Amino acid sequence: MWSQFMNLFKFDSWSDLFNNYIFTTSFLINILDILVVWYLIYKLFSLVKGTKAVQLLKGIAVIIVVRIVSSLLGLLTVSWLMDQVITYGVIAAIIIFQPEVRRGLEHLGRGALFRKTNKSERKDLAMVNAFDKAIQYMAKRKIGALITIQKTTGLEEYIETGIPIDAEITGELLINIFIPNTPLHDGAVIIRDDKIAAASAYLPLSENESIPKEFGTRHRAAVGISEVSDSLTIIVSEETGDVSIAQNNYLDTHLTQEQYLKVLKRELVKEKNEPKENLFQTFLDGISKGGGK
Repeated sequence: MWSQFMNLFKFDSWSDLFNNYIFTTSFLINILDILVVWYLIYKLFSLVKGTKAVQLLKGIAVIIVVRIVSSLLGLLTVSWLMDQVITYGVIAAIIIFQPEVRRGLEHLGRGALFRKTNKSERKDLAMVNAFDKAIQYMAKRKIGALITIQKTTGLEEYIETGIPIDAEITGELLINIFIPNTPLHDGAVIIRDDKIAAASAYLPLSENESIPKEFGTRHRAAVGISEVSDSLTIIVSEETGDVSIAQNNYLDTHLTQEQYLKVLKRELVKEKNEPKENLFQTFLDGISKGGGK
């Protein structure tokens, strides 16, 4: 026994361990496999963090624990019942977690493989300046506003709920839209392709319980649209005049002019380069054009 123990400290034993077990293709593949699984689990929890799905995940964990315990104790009826719940629960989970599944797939679609850039820095800066002019005017006068800017995820289904505008973005037009008691002031303005696509549009309300009660429908709608898209939404509070920005399921509140301009420039202003287009996007565009002939 002692000799076997001492053999573990011999150079030849460690050399054989590394050469025959660790530094092998199968071992490295297994390590990669584990890392990928852990990364997917991490991203899953990141997606459902702060949503109602967290409570549902806890319920699923309880069902799994009951199944394991019942099997160990020999409770055949309970084990059979939990097996049925787990088997058919996959379909139920897809239905229950539909918003989270959709958001996860959209995150995959937002990767660099599918992106294209064709906007100039000057045009982006002009748009940011128009937002700033409108925000400053409305914030000082406590005029409520909700402006959603489409990025890579399409917002057509929400644009269709509003009044079509299709106008160039100007501070004056944004101010006029949100003036109280006018036909278009209630609802959201949606920006698409550097134009005001629609006004008085309806956005999905978030059911996130972590949103403070002090925030009303505008803020919940802003967080709601950020849960199902990568859009950026600007909110001006009607009660306080505070400016907030919602993006990626996160609400950044009580922003100063310097703070919200920093966010807008970071998210909306592109570097001044020649137009770049992703090869995969070019391929998809070619297919769509060919299909339209």
